[in-house]
Amino acid sequence: MVSKSSVKLLGAFFSPFVNRVQIAFNLKSVKFDYVEETLSSKSKLLLDSNPVNRKVPVVIHDGKIICESLIIVQYIDQVWRDNGYAILPSDPSDRAVARFWAAYVDDKLVPKLKELLAAHGQEKIAVKERIEEIMAALEEAFVKCSKGKAYYGGDNIGYIDIALGSCLEFIKAMEKISGLKLVDEARTPELVRWADRFASSESVKNVLPETERFVEVLKKIQSNSFFKPGPA
Repeated sequence: MVSKSSVKLLGAFFSPFVNRVQIAFNLKSVKFDYVEETLSSKSKLLLDSNPVNRKVPVVIHDGKIICESLIIVQYIDQVWRDNGYAILPSDPSDRAVARFWAAYVDDKLVPKLKELLAAHGQEKIAVKERIEEIMAALEEAFVKCSKGKAYYGGDNIGYIDIALGSCLEFIKAMEKISGLKLVDEARTPELVRWADRFASSESVKNVLPETERFVEVLKKIQSNSFFKPGPA
């Protein structure tokens, strides 16, 4: 049942994709009810709300159901315009660029982080090198998109910031688990400074999970002990 806020988010604390939605709501000053899902035993509400993919995040707004993190962020940006904060650029060309790099994070970086979790020996080095290439491309994109300002979105956190910034604890946790440095200040100095600014933002700092909690979750996933049999 949707509360007086009329907005409900179904999520999991360790999910970068859920964190994106939380950050977007915070930037827009939108009040919402958060429901933590146990993904080893998914709730009927989650399964009914997202019967196709059966995963979080899911936003329920005035009875309407919106799924997939980047789609939800775009929805939030379009629906809650009155506070004057724009997540996506107004210029069509800049908007297309923002969507490209956000998709790049999901299509290139996230799969490699997952691949590293399952990698062993020399395979880990090969995945690390690919991640470094991806981060170098994201560094170059930051320089172009930010135009000398604090964020990909300029003076304020924008769409690319949310897409990549939500993965920061995932990256840190994978560094601890793999014993490899994935983001190197010598290689990507602008990205390192951007990450510090992003993580310390008021809309972000209480959203991203603590690295050690994320490490615990990833180790359980790595050992196949996190997801137990249940309705899925």
